[in-house]
Amino acid sequence: MIETYAEVPGPLRRQIQALQDEAWPSPPTDGPVHDPALQPLSMVLVEDGVVLAALDILRKQIEHAGNTFQAGGLSTVVTRADRRRQGHGHRLVSAARTTMIDEHLDLGLFTCDAPLLPFYESAGWQHLPGTTLIGGTPNAPFPSDQPGFNKLTLAAFFTPAAQQAAATFRQARIALYPGQIDKLW
Repeated sequence: MIETYAEVPGPLRRQIQALQDEAWPSPPTDGPVHDPALQPLSMVLVEDGVVLAALDILRKQIEHAGNTFQAGGLSTVVTRADRRRQGHGHRLVSAARTTMIDEHLDLGLFTCDAPLLPFYESAGWQHLPGTTLIGGTPNAPFPSDQPGFNKLTLAAFFTPAAQQAAATFRQARIALYPGQIDKLW
């Protein structure tokens, strides 16, 4: 199922939230999970009414190396703990690449925890060694290379323009600036 975040049915959204709370415990908030300006698109793998895996694609225009790109990134990728290592997350993360192409994005760009690199690479994402995403806002930056953060940057270049500019994304500091809700996606 692929829906805008707001269109995901309430019962499934509650299951997704429970999985996210299990993966990343945090105090409950009344605010949105994602900044609506990032046009969240939810992908959910459901079997017999049970959410097996979910992720959100966040989107925005970025400026990099003198070019403008429609970029998307993976956020809140989660699989049910009792259903991991069965290919559900891999299937969803792979499908997200196709969805980004279908959504006419130039490229996909996001960070992951270092131990997850082989998982994302096996799903078709490319590691960009030495590349840092600058999240947050220009006034309150949140870089992915901050001490103790241990994040790696991954990408996929979908359009000819993005493929031609791919080298400019390597060993680069990329101003993503998704805002205060989604400091990094």
